[in-house]
Amino acid sequence: MPRYRYGCDSCEEEFTAFHSISDTLSVCQLCGEENIKKMIGKPVIIKKNQEVSRTTGELTKDYIEANRELLKEMKEEAKNGHYD
Repeated sequence: MPRYRYGCDSCEEEFTAFHSISDTLSVCQLCGEENIKKMIGKPVIIKKNQEVSRTTGELTKDYIEANRELLKEMKEEAKNGHYD
């Protein structure tokens, strides 16, 4: 179910509600008043994974190794006092 943000003009609070796209709320879940509006929110974009043939474990291992190398480089920079 989609998640929607609502704002109440009576209690001046925001809350999140889960309901189907065809439903709407008319009562504030916090104060019970009927003075609410659906708020515009930033949409969540889920991109399809381009590397379908690789498993999650393989991808995680690669990211860990890449970050391990980055940390090694950062430690060397800190040890030598060379900062960007």
